[in-house]
Amino acid sequence: MGRYRCAVASRALAAAFGGYALSSAIAAGVGLALARSGSSSVDAVLWATMLAFIAHAVAALWAFGCANARRAWLGIAIPAALLGALAHALRGAGA
Repeated sequence: MGRYRCAVASRALAAAFGGYALSSAIAAGVGLALARSGSSSVDAVLWATMLAFIAHAVAALWAFGCANARRAWLGIAIPAALLGALAHALRGAGA
């Protein structure tokens, strides 16, 4: 019973904190990419923020829909890291 509770707690943490990390990386990466592509700053921020809200909900669904907690963490952490690196690269390119 304790192992099951730890798995559920891990998934809940992945959904909450991993989903937050993913959504913030999406907001930053997509917002910067859209702003660089010629969109106005306001439109870029609005589209990126709306996409980030959807991504957070999908990350929560993903965390509880996976076969195990490790796959849930990896499925959220890898895209968050890649998008965070994209945002970092785009921000550094503009400086």
